[in-house]
Amino acid sequence: MIFSSVGASSNGKGVEKHDYLIGFHEKVNKRVVENTGGEVLHEYQYMPVLHVKLPEKAAEALKKNPNIAYVEKDEEVTATQTVPWGINHINAPTVHSWGNTGNGVRVAILDTGIATHEDLRISGGVSFISSESSYQDFNGHGTHVAGTVAAQNNSYGVLGVAPSVNLYAVKVLDRNGSGSLSAIAQGIEWSITNKMDIVNMSLGGSTGSTALRQAADNAYNRGILLIAAAGNTGTQGISFPARYSSVMAVGAVDSNNRRASFSTYGSELEIMAPGVNVLSTYTSNRYVSQNGTSMASPHVAGVAALVKSQYPWASNAQIRQRLKDTATPLGNSFYFGSGVVNASRAAY
Repeated sequence: MIFSSVGASSNGKGVEKHDYLIGFHEKVNKRVVENTGGEVLHEYQYMPVLHVKLPEKAAEALKKNPNIAYVEKDEEVTATQTVPWGINHINAPTVHSWGNTGNGVRVAILDTGIATHEDLRISGGVSFISSESSYQDFNGHGTHVAGTVAAQNNSYGVLGVAPSVNLYAVKVLDRNGSGSLSAIAQGIEWSITNKMDIVNMSLGGSTGSTALRQAADNAYNRGILLIAAAGNTGTQGISFPARYSSVMAVGAVDSNNRRASFSTYGSELEIMAPGVNVLSTYTSNRYVSQNGTSMASPHVAGVAALVKSQYPWASNAQIRQRLKDTATPLGNSFYFGSGVVNASRAAY
């Protein structure tokens, strides 16, 4: 964040002073400022400019000094928030303009954890990695995924799809981005116990597990909407757990709605979302761009949260169908599912 002082203060006589930047034609002359009752706060090193605090009348008088090039008020500058292309691409800001930012919806991120970040509000979490007792993210992947779902709507950083959701960090992958079927199943069961509405799983493997399928089925049958990355092989064969019928499989498109070259396809593919050059939160209060169906899945999880917030009575099956029915068609469902997720149609 970049801020410059804009303070107004008073001296002993009650004359209000303001911050100004004074530029000299050649050499800086601090005395002319001090002689008018001003205070020099800073002298710049590579330009003949002073940052000063002055009464307004003194500033007006100094403007007439032939040695002074300019006198300008020091205005406040606020850091700007970037809206990542994907957030605009799926029309999430339109839904925000209606007053819907996902309030009241509980979203679990089953991943490498979520790092403490100025742009994220974490409601709680748990770790199922025995060597890492904290849900803090030491990898970055989970924090990136979380930011796409829920980065705060403030004056800096990035904006998430559903910034007001209750965000939960469920660590099932370690600092190297690796985990086990058993840990993922535990994370899903924790999500049932803790009454999550939506579970995002930006993870996957090439082999399934009866236990993992049972865990996913149990969560779905108890009303949780499970959303997962289709995989990054660029070939046919949706990853597990996205391949299970109780989980929504999400593929990736670029900003031109072309299927990303790495995006796995197949008959189980349900929907697409932005997954190329996705800017989001990261460890150490950073922001980075990443590619993958891992980046696409949280766009869909965020839109699901907006739908749930708009229609709190809607079941997970109804929300799932709504996401597909309102998606923007892109062609053959084998490669594109129902098309790219569209927040403004889904949450209308």
